[in-house]
Amino acid sequence: MRRADLKEKIVQYSLTGVAGSSLLALAGIVLFLFMEGLPLFAHYSVFDFLFGRLWYPTEDPGLFGIFPLLMASLAVTLFSSLLAVPLGVLTAVYLTEIAHPGVRRIIKPFVELLAALPSVVLGFLGMVVLAPVIQDWLGAATGLNLLNASLVLALMSVPTICSVSEDALYSVPRDLREASLALGATRWQTTVRVAIPAALSGIGTAVMLGMSRAIGETMVVLMVAGGAGLIPTSLLDPVRPMPASIAAEMAEAPFRSDHYHALFAIGIVLFFLTLAFNLAAGHIAEKHRQAGSSGL
Repeated sequence: MRRADLKEKIVQYSLTGVAGSSLLALAGIVLFLFMEGLPLFAHYSVFDFLFGRLWYPTEDPGLFGIFPLLMASLAVTLFSSLLAVPLGVLTAVYLTEIAHPGVRRIIKPFVELLAALPSVVLGFLGMVVLAPVIQDWLGAATGLNLLNASLVLALMSVPTICSVSEDALYSVPRDLREASLALGATRWQTTVRVAIPAALSGIGTAVMLGMSRAIGETMVVLMVAGGAGLIPTSLLDPVRPMPASIAAEMAEAPFRSDHYHALFAIGIVLFFLTLAFNLAAGHIAEKHRQAGSSGL
């Protein structure tokens, strides 16, 4: 009995150590991010940083207004979500509620394979395939623009949204569907009025996770967004989201210079945006959480 208790304690402490190491790693990353980003604000206004429209880090003194970069990130996230959310959720609904098991076994691996594609490959496809099409068919000045970045990011976000939404739909109790069908509802009415509302918690979480991936993606926006630090006024305008600025300039920024600290400050802004999406996902999941079949 003592030996069994000893083994149980070892397993318990081991799992606690693994979980604690994850928290320590996250705390270390956040601490380093703030230590390297906050020194900029010792002599540069937070208001000018967030709402300034000029990003010229090599000037003397440097100008570090990230408002165009912030608007570009939000615009890319918004337009990619407008495409990815309906496509991902409807694909999940089709796979769980409509598709024949044989069809599902064929489609599901392709969706998962799309999630496994490296972002640099999708960025390359955006540069080589989408950019000429957008430039020729829509008459854009350049094919590397907000529309191109939104399309590629939507393609990247669909697998995440689809997989999480599919898991949420599968977790809906079977007796809810059977009760709806027994009352005379059609299969479509059961899906729309019973299954989807019951899975709304997981679907909302899927949407927020997809948006978090879109706003934090680096390689795609670096390759296909155009790299212009301007506030977008059209889908065909080239833009430069915040992750692209960090990736493009970090290697050129002198160590511990204002430019260096400004790039880490951009990372702090991205951290808070991602945190906001995660908190929103948690709130949605808690608000629409269903406890058993009586939750409806």
